Amino acid sequence: MGQFLPINRKEMEERGWQEVDFVYICGDAYVDHPSFGAAIICRTLEANGFKVAFLSQPDWHKVEEFRQFGKPRLGFLISSGNIDSMVNHYTVSKKRRHKDSYTSGGEGFKRPDRAVIVYSQMARQAFPDANILIGGIEASLRRLAHYDYWSDKVRKSIIIDANADLLMFGMGENSIIEVAEALDSGLDIKYLTYLDGTVYKTKNIDDLNEADYIMLPSYEEITTSKRKYAESFQKQYLNTDHYNAKILVEPYQGWYVVQNKPNRPLTQREFDRAYGYDYNRDYHPSYQHVPAIDEVKFSLISNRGCFGSCNFCALAFHQGRIIQARSHESIIAEANKMVWDPDFKGYIHDVGGPTANFRDTACDKQKTKGACPTKQCLWPEPCKNLKVDHEDYLSLLTKLRQLPNVKKVFVRSGIRYDYLMYDKNDHFFEELVQHHISGQLKVAPEHISNHALDKMGKPRRGLYEKFVDKYYRINEKYNKKQFLVPYLMSSHPGCRLEDAIELAEYLRDIHHQPEQVQDFYPTPGTLSTTMYYTGLDPRDMTPVYVPKDPKEKAMQRALIQYKNPKNYDLVYEALIKANRKDLIGFGKKCLIKPRTKRQNYNRSYTRGHK
Repeated sequence: MGQFLPINRKEMEERGWQEVDFVYICGDAYVDHPSFGAAIICRTLEANGFKVAFLSQPDWHKVEEFRQFGKPRLGFLISSGNIDSMVNHYTVSKKRRHKDSYTSGGEGFKRPDRAVIVYSQMARQAFPDANILIGGIEASLRRLAHYDYWSDKVRKSIIIDANADLLMFGMGENSIIEVAEALDSGLDIKYLTYLDGTVYKTKNIDDLNEADYIMLPSYEEITTSKRKYAESFQKQYLNTDHYNAKILVEPYQGWYVVQNKPNRPLTQREFDRAYGYDYNRDYHPSYQHVPAIDEVKFSLISNRGCFGSCNFCALAFHQGRIIQARSHESIIAEANKMVWDPDFKGYIHDVGGPTANFRDTACDKQKTKGACPTKQCLWPEPCKNLKVDHEDYLSLLTKLRQLPNVKKVFVRSGIRYDYLMYDKNDHFFEELVQHHISGQLKVAPEHISNHALDKMGKPRRGLYEKFVDKYYRINEKYNKKQFLVPYLMSSHPGCRLEDAIELAEYLRDIHHQPEQVQDFYPTPGTLSTTMYYTGLDPRDMTPVYVPKDPKEKAMQRALIQYKNPKNYDLVYEALIKANRKDLIGFGKKCLIKPRTKRQNYNRSYTRGHK
């Protein structure tokens, strides 16, 4: 295994280093595993001859913490970590979380809110003339002005609020080396305006060719007009692909924020290289335990990108729609390291990525011309050019399950069930059921009402029902008793109370009571968040119903778990409000029973004595 990067001054000096090229400041504990973006970036730099120190979860109240390695020769690299700091800290109801899976011992409160901004400001205070470069999921999805759910307002591009010199968005293996080599050559960071996958701020745009960029509405316009906000988002949404995107320019008072084209997809060789470094595949030994390692330590990432069309997902903005896949040789080489780990029990937990069963571009055209800006590959119907083939993925899984010490190879990351259903060959489906499910398969229909599904960008109810039927028929064929666990979402834009009731009726009919329900969480970089904020579908500017009232959101969530006695009052109120008294009674189709006299007495007593 490789040597961990130095995490303090003492470890830096033990290597004989008097200074480092970069200090990577991260909101996560230091985990040297390729499932953690910080590890990939740091190992990529190290493999290219740069000295990197890792400053993990520094105390942001003490500027001295940011000075312990001295001024980095080329700059600070700043990321919130594998997860957005605000999502990490707050539930969708904006309640504070007390645990953090990305911290030693699962301890909470080890990173600040808006970590990228705070870390950048502290680094600037520590060394005013140091280069500040920001990246990772938090910076990537805030690279232009964006609606911020937690403050309920539109915030500026994070490069302005962080007072950073350069922002790298998307997956940054190529960007980081281009930036590092340019700085190493002596080029001032203010001249790094030409790199794909970067955002910079400038006082003027005279050197830009008007034919090559799109002027977005100004920050002042989008903060005063929700329609302008929706128009701006739509222009961004149409320019997320390297092959056909243009430069985007967003004006502010006295500044322009310029987003260059997204980075090109990695070649397979580049992808393999990024995962082939000598990772320790564990957290730094100074930690007690970092819970986030548990699910990924014995998992394998096989692909990147997604053409799945889900409107509530930010993958199109961050990883892009073009699938990139590692070679079988690269994945098997990683697995061969993993299976000899003393803690390996014989089970590879997952082989996948954003969507496990995507192993190639949606069509051949995407390899040279990119994804269609105004068309989706799977929604509302599969494109006639869509290639559906699971044989390469199945071949990979088959090779992995034949390795020494391997008992089972599971697929736990998302299987896109509609893509699976479009495959006319059942070979993969049957192999999946026989060999790669650990008792239950998790899938994401998200809802069952077509009205809600259309705003989610998800396939319609009929296809999901056909999938469920086929899944259980194949299980029966092979004498398997495996279950389906559907992920469901409440209160998504477009989801009305009657849609939530339709979902409750479906759950009644299939005798399923979800243990967990996810309320829609409006995070930056998604089409659904734009609908939530503006009440408009940015694609055609039609109005969208948005459930924002806390009471209605609670009703929609309660309906999905209508059997829970704690939800009785909310379910009762929802059914009365929707004029669905037919679902209150003792019949087989009823969701809940009528109130007893005792219940009515208790409610009246409680109201009268508040």
